[in-house]
Formats: sequence, C-alpha cells, structure tokens
Amino acid sequence: MRILRNISFGQYIPRDSLIHDLDPRIKILSCLAIIISLFLVTIFSGYLILGSFVLVSIIISKVHPKFVFRGLRPILFIIIFTLVIHLFMTEGEVIYQLGFLKITREGLVKGLLISFRLFILILTTSLLTLATSPISLTDGMERLLSVFKFLGIPAHEIAMMMTIALRFIPTLLEETEKIMKAQISRGADLESGNIFNRAKNYPCLLMHFDVLMS
Repeated sequence: MRILRNISFGQYIPRDSLIHDLDPRIKILSCLAIIISLFLVTIFSGYLILGSFVLVSIIISKVHPKFVFRGLRPILFIIIFTLVIHLFMTEGEVIYQLGFLKITREGLVKGLLISFRLFILILTTSLLTLATSPISLTDGMERLLSVFKFLGIPAHEIAMMMTIALRFIPTLLEETEKIMKAQISRGADLESGNIFNRAKNYPCLLMHFDVLMS
C-alpha cells in the first residue's frame, strides 16, 4: 500500500497559481519541449538549466514539493540501478577500483547525466498532471490534435479515452487500497515476505478487482 500512496500521476491538486491558470495547450507543449530537450542536451549545464526551470515552475504552482517528488519513489530503484550500471560498465579512466569492479570517470558522468534526465522527466510529468485537471488536460490535447484532422486522427475519441483513463487512475488506486486494507483486516499478509509467500492471497484480491472493474 505504500507504493500506491507514492503514485502521483493522474492526481490533480487545485491551487490558485499562475501555472494552474495557464492554457493546458501551453503546459502540454512546454512539457513536450522539456522532454525533447532532455534527449538533445548532452552537457550537465543544460540539465541544470532545465532542472532549474522545472523547480521554479513547482514553486510558482504552489503545489507542495512532497506531492511532486512523491512520483520519484516508485522509480528510485531504476534511477539508482541505471547509475550503478554506468559506473561499472563504462570503459574509461579508472578513479576507484574494488577487486574486479572499476568505477570510471566517464561512467560516473554518464550515469549522473542519465539519472538526472530521468529525475527531471518524472518531475515534469508529475507537475503537469498535478497542476492541470483531467478535463482541462484532455481538452488541451483534443485542441492540439484537431490540427491533424486531415490525417484522419480521431482527436475527440483520443481525448475522451484520456479523460476516462486519467479520471479513474486516482479512483482505482483508492479502491485498490481499500480492498488491500480489507484483505489485511481478514488476516491476509500483503506487505511482508516474498512473492511466493504472498501469492496465496492474490486470487481473492483479483476477484475483488473483477467486481470493481465490471
């Protein structure tokens, strides 16, 4: 259940701020611009500029930083794993050696850059959903896609699917947490042990999911 509380994607926190009042198309395009820039920038100073822009946007949005940074927890292992892989698997100048394991300067730099890229990517997408209501977000997406109608892109249908998906993410997480609490109150162990020890509790949990989704 701790993981469910850490998921911030799809949740909206209303605030009276400049970021909230912006046109959703501007926020969507700004988010896309930052994401594209993350894959084009190759120097650390560029990541610092992008990171500073995102942090300033978080402050202006008046959304408490804990809600934004909460989205990092589910992928924290991936960020650390990516850094470790680059530290030991990248050839270059050795700066530290522990047995057969070698940390290279090039691996350290590359690992930090990629980890920082993931860090900014998650913060940007989290801020977009936290500062934009699902209705406004999908309305902005529909307006952006409407210019491609001549290509046969069903902008309204895509926006409708996004509205349904985004609006039900927080509801689904809330109902999932209620089901898990109910199972724990009946004696199910869903938070300790390994996956094999907990597997016997999953069929009942899945049955509740079927009822919820039907």
